[in-house]
Amino acid sequence: MKSKPLVVLIATALCCMATAIVAAPESLSDTSTPLDRSSLPIKEPIYPAVTELDASKATPPAHFEVKPPAKAPNVVVILIDDMGFGQSSAFGGPINMPTVEQLAANGLKYNRFHTTAVCSPSRTALLTGYNHHSNNMGSITETATGFVGNTGIRPQTITPMAEVLRQNGYSTAAFGKYHETPPWEATVSGSFDRWPTHSGFDKFYGFIGGETSQWHPMVYDGTTRVFPDLNNPNYHFTTDMTNQAITWMNTQQSLTPDKPFFMYFATGATHAPHHAPKEFIEKYKGKFPDGWDKLREATLAKQKQLGVVPENAVLAPKPPEIKDWDKLSADEKRLFAKQMEVFAGFGEHTDHEIGRLIASLQDRNLLNNTLVFYILGDNGSSAEGSMIGMANENTYFNAVSETLDMQLKKINELGSEHAYNHFAAGWAVAGDTPFTWTKQVASNFGGTRNGMVVHWPAGIKAKNEVRSQFHHLIDIAPTVYQAVGVPAPKSVNGIEQRPIEGVSMNYSFDDAKAADTRKTQYFEMFGNRGIYHDGWFAGTLHRAPWEKTPRRPLAEDIWELYNVNEDFSQANNLADKNPEKLAELQKLFMDEAVKYNVLPIDDRVLARLDPVSAGRPDLMQGRTSLALYEGAVGLPENAFINVKNKSVIITADVTVPAKASGAMIVQGGDFGGWTFYMKDGTPSYTYNWLGLEKFDVVAKQKVPAGQHTLKLDFAYEGGGVGKGGTASIFLDDKKIGEGKIAKTQGFMFGVDETADVGVDQNTPVNPAYKGKSKFTGKINKVTVETLPTEK
Repeated sequence: MKSKPLVVLIATALCCMATAIVAAPESLSDTSTPLDRSSLPIKEPIYPAVTELDASKATPPAHFEVKPPAKAPNVVVILIDDMGFGQSSAFGGPINMPTVEQLAANGLKYNRFHTTAVCSPSRTALLTGYNHHSNNMGSITETATGFVGNTGIRPQTITPMAEVLRQNGYSTAAFGKYHETPPWEATVSGSFDRWPTHSGFDKFYGFIGGETSQWHPMVYDGTTRVFPDLNNPNYHFTTDMTNQAITWMNTQQSLTPDKPFFMYFATGATHAPHHAPKEFIEKYKGKFPDGWDKLREATLAKQKQLGVVPENAVLAPKPPEIKDWDKLSADEKRLFAKQMEVFAGFGEHTDHEIGRLIASLQDRNLLNNTLVFYILGDNGSSAEGSMIGMANENTYFNAVSETLDMQLKKINELGSEHAYNHFAAGWAVAGDTPFTWTKQVASNFGGTRNGMVVHWPAGIKAKNEVRSQFHHLIDIAPTVYQAVGVPAPKSVNGIEQRPIEGVSMNYSFDDAKAADTRKTQYFEMFGNRGIYHDGWFAGTLHRAPWEKTPRRPLAEDIWELYNVNEDFSQANNLADKNPEKLAELQKLFMDEAVKYNVLPIDDRVLARLDPVSAGRPDLMQGRTSLALYEGAVGLPENAFINVKNKSVIITADVTVPAKASGAMIVQGGDFGGWTFYMKDGTPSYTYNWLGLEKFDVVAKQKVPAGQHTLKLDFAYEGGGVGKGGTASIFLDDKKIGEGKIAKTQGFMFGVDETADVGVDQNTPVNPAYKGKSKFTGKINKVTVETLPTEK
């Protein structure tokens, strides 16, 4: 058979190849034509058409690649959670933090640096260079409303710093806490536009919500839920995220050693729950017998010695609700001292892990040209533990007050996986020395003043010095842009960007006496509000962190006035002596509030946890029935049907073997939740009330093998929030069990727990099936139906 001739087909596209080298815009190999970095993405060159037929006679153009400006530094932003101005040893506090001290000794301390008073707003301000209300993040994501300034949705006219750097040639990664994703988008259904990996980060490993257990964290790798090695008895999330960060950096530098990186390293520590390895807690055993009053005095003395407060600074009065230590009972002192031992161990452990990250930079010879920001807190220390602290922080979010006896029973478990603990507010006030107030209080520097260390040997000549220029988190991004050599973009993806609201701090690096470039800054959080302008500060306390309701209507709030150039700690209220200056600043606050979408102010707190009441999107969209199928797991509370404060019917269509066991459907975990499950063929319902009480309803009949319909009917008794009811269990429409649920959780089951079908992921609602929660039958369908309850 005659063979066919070989035919070589030359695509006409070959003719599009260049006939000569076509100059490409700036890269590291060609800097003759500067890139226009003000419009992102940076445009690729347009190459002329080619007329040469033979590729061997043509030369292709240079490969176009966007690279950062020459000698651009790596950037590492380290953010500790809920640490006050006076807690770290670097700023006079009792917590030994040698890593930040080491960086400060070779860098700069900033003692007039400010945050927003709460988590999400601080983070979005830091990562964009815009005020939190400009980012629509007036409060935490879980309390977003329908008003511009508070929607929880970052506008398209603001592009995160990570995306700006990524589009300028950086590798980017985020590790730890994020807390900027709207809760209704925190599921597999997305949208993922406001997840870290769609906000400029190539890599993300951490948690999306506001807090998590350090022993049993709710972790995502990118957008995928993962479960770390929780069977490792030495597991701790801060250690885990540090390992992940080091591994990513080592890999990135192995492959592209000339490519700089931006790393955002935001620990969940030292936010509640205060979880620390036992050996770190033991370091502080017996260190706090003198209490918070003596600690405030000792901290201020140390602050003066270190030069981080002026010599004339005095202790501002502590809030009157905080008892004098010497008037406490012996049991109160014993509990409170233990709480602080745990917190201090938590803080030192965090700095220890950051030390491993810094050491790895040093080992790679990267530290010299890495711009490091070590920010000691995203707000003041947290007084959300109220007057006596908490063994389970979920009690705070459910408006339940723990007693001293409750906590004393758990005193030896504080810091472990068996507690979800928070300390007493007195320790928060001491942690914010020399100021009066704490986290949430935007009207006082105790809520917004945080220590910061900047370290960059290649870019900062000054060493071991203090800088006292007034700055804010929104000034970090402009500082990074100037250090890198790129502008804040004017246009991104064809959308015009708002002018950046932060100002660069670089002018202060080598000039301690340089005049402040930030002259004005507003503050607002849940109605607590303040305004700084040119050395003066006016503010009003609308609600203390431990109070459930405001003190008075917004229009009737009482304002205070301070000359903070002379009165560092805001101890001398001048409102009565200088009413003209107060009026001037009050007007300026309103001007800034209009400019940055602060108004209208919504001063509700717990009520805003409910999306319907708050007026924000709800994934359920008013549904009263939700059908779920096998494999539906990891459903966050904010994206699940709301079963609180109402009657609920749960119907499970299952096919089971004899003596089936495991969870059919659950919501919550160790520290609060409910589960409808089977054990050895017997259907049961457990309501775990805040980890403090457990109510069990067990059927009187086993379920035979085969397909069946199991139903849990919970009849809520009504009469308010968090009330009880009666739970009845049915097998194929026959009642086989009934019992009383004395009380329920009215607002929240847990930030880091989920609803799951066919298994109880993370910590178990009922410890009886710990490690054996996977359902041994087949779940065909589970329906959750809510019913209106008469008030």
